[in-house]
Amino acid sequence: MKLDDDVHNYYEHLVLEQIERLELSKTKTEDYLADLCCLALNQIPPRYIRFDVDMSFYLPQSEKQQMEMNAINAVKHAIGYLDNNPKTQT
Repeated sequence: MKLDDDVHNYYEHLVLEQIERLELSKTKTEDYLADLCCLALNQIPPRYIRFDVDMSFYLPQSEKQQMEMNAINAVKHAIGYLDNNPKTQT
């Protein structure tokens, strides 16, 4: 078993989904997006899984909605931080 292939943080998917929803790749650099992902994910406790389908079938809808809101808020705060602290951008 290779952990980096078999196990991942489900929040990575949710954060990337929010970044896509905001269409940030059209206006921001790859470095900005990488920093944004790191800052957002560091605000949320990780939720490790092996298969995304596990989250779809076994997670209560209320908890899934809370996780989505956590990702949305984390991205929003990370954008605010990066946009207000231009020296931190690479």
